[in-house]
Amino acid sequence: MHIRDIAQLTGITVRTLRYYDSIGLLNPASKTEGGHRLYTEEDLKRLQQIQFLKSMGYPLKEIQSMLTDPLWNWERGLKNQLAYILEEQQRLKSMEVSIREFINGLMIERGDEQEAIQKLIQLTKQDKTKLQSYKESLLSGDEIVLWDKLPAMKGSDPDSLEWIALIGQLQGCIHEDPSCKKVQNIIRRMLEKQQEQFHGQDAFLDKLWEARKSPEESHRLGLYPLEPEVLEYMEKAYSAYMIAQTSEPPGSSKDQEGGHENQ
Repeated sequence: MHIRDIAQLTGITVRTLRYYDSIGLLNPASKTEGGHRLYTEEDLKRLQQIQFLKSMGYPLKEIQSMLTDPLWNWERGLKNQLAYILEEQQRLKSMEVSIREFINGLMIERGDEQEAIQKLIQLTKQDKTKLQSYKESLLSGDEIVLWDKLPAMKGSDPDSLEWIALIGQLQGCIHEDPSCKKVQNIIRRMLEKQQEQFHGQDAFLDKLWEARKSPEESHRLGLYPLEPEVLEYMEKAYSAYMIAQTSEPPGSSKDQEGGHENQ
């Protein structure tokens, strides 16, 4: 079979086949007088074996040894490759989490990548064991369960993503009147989500909000750093919302229970 026929049959480019020949991985059975490579059925089988092993992540140099060394230990080689792949999966998962956190950080910081990077660096430097120990000293067993429902910077679930977007939107409005309609709509949605996820858990939310307002406490709990002026603005907007609700005639709008943002 002509090299172009092999390429068409297998989907492997002529250039790749020529490279395999140059490194001795797959030499054609013969050549025409014009120098065109010709392959046999056995060559085709070997090529399929090469592609099969390549799909498992083996480098070409190792594949060559696997197919030519009669003493190659297949069981050991496969176990080593499996161990390598599992390590790679862990590494890639860690990279995925970091990228998700960065994307969400950019959303909160309104595209300020330098600010997001610095804050995420602060989080990654924290001692996970100390974080957990402090959390357990501050919260009861039931509150620990509620904590796990909080939006996470590395989260990809709809609730986490919406909370992160809401905080980013609020940061973008920080120079506007906290009682303006745009800001009040953000607060209204925050309170709706709070009720959806933490209905009847006002004591937990109040404790969390007090910790959130303290940069030191937020750091000790591993919360994403929010600037004090953002938290102050959020509290003003919340107060304006509650005043507006109490001043409206009964039945003029949906009742909203008290509480605070808990990202």
